[in-house]
Amino acid sequence: MAERNRQSMIGEVVSDKMEKTVVVLVTRKIPHPVYSKFVKRFKKYMVHVESVKPKMGDIVRIIPMRPMSKRKRWCVREIIRESVKIG
Repeated sequence: MAERNRQSMIGEVVSDKMEKTVVVLVTRKIPHPVYSKFVKRFKKYMVHVESVKPKMGDIVRIIPMRPMSKRKRWCVREIIRESVKIG
């Protein structure tokens, strides 16, 4: 089956304390309407985890899926970069 071009976002896992859910912080840069300077905007998404198991600090790609709960409408597609544990 051919895969559709879907909207995807890249973010960092900030919480992995739940069983099949992680919280991903997505950062985007938008130009300020008056000062034309780029400003960072942050948003947290509740993301469903099935086959891949990301840990805190991992950079992941998320894609939309059917709603699983009130706030969970995204799924982890792949782990782009794993976090480095020091110590």
